[in-house]
Amino acid sequence: MAIITGPGPSLRSQWLGEKLRELRMAKKMSLRVAGEYLQRDASTVSRYENGEYPLRKADLSALMTLYDVSDSQQRADLEQICEDAWQRDWWDSHRDDFGKDFVNVPWLESRATRILAYQHFLVYGLFQTREYATSVITELRFGTESANQIARWTDLRIDRQQILTAKKAPLIEAIFEASILRRITGSLEVSRAQLKHLLELSERENLTIRFIPEESGPHKGSEGTFTLYELPEPYPAVAHVETRAGGLYVEEPRASIFEAVWQDLDRAALPAERSRDLIADRLKEME
Repeated sequence: MAIITGPGPSLRSQWLGEKLRELRMAKKMSLRVAGEYLQRDASTVSRYENGEYPLRKADLSALMTLYDVSDSQQRADLEQICEDAWQRDWWDSHRDDFGKDFVNVPWLESRATRILAYQHFLVYGLFQTREYATSVITELRFGTESANQIARWTDLRIDRQQILTAKKAPLIEAIFEASILRRITGSLEVSRAQLKHLLELSERENLTIRFIPEESGPHKGSEGTFTLYELPEPYPAVAHVETRAGGLYVEEPRASIFEAVWQDLDRAALPAERSRDLIADRLKEME
């Protein structure tokens, strides 16, 4: 499974289903035989493997026995994914607003050890002030949403930022195009407050904020914004690209494409200290 688009089953359920399908096929066993062992029909097992139904721990244990999974680490990995597939947290209250597709994002943020974010037009969502986020969401929508709906979307964006100060906060490296510093979003006051917030965030030990100067030549990030999540075992690295048609999730081995893009961006970006100077210089201009 390399590319996943939503809305649809959660990434966690799909990962577990894929691994179970591989185990079943390695044993050259049919869906019918696996279903009879679980006292389920073949279509239910198929839905497990497609990630449509989250698998309960008892059924997972039974399938691991059927498929002769004896390696303790492999069993532990499958049990971890199963447990995560059932995990519910604050973001599930936003499911009706965003669907199963987008709630993968705060889950990825909560599990990531390292997040690499490239933004060519806007400040990264986890770094946005409430006023900036409201302005962005209002401007990017189609104009049919109520003020209450926009407020709920803004709440989700701000709620996601709790990961920045979590006990196991990920390392976050963000690279922006320097043109972001000059773009007025919402109002001059909103943009100035956002840059002040960026300057404050740049002092945190787990965050790195850098800019690619406007005089820089073309680079591999020119195709657009993306976020790359590095996750602990047993999960693969996952890249997320936001589109008008929904989120696009790209796993290893194809996520390595984004890793190569990031390396190019890393070479083009200014050092963190120089990037802080750019923010401070722009703030002085805006006074």
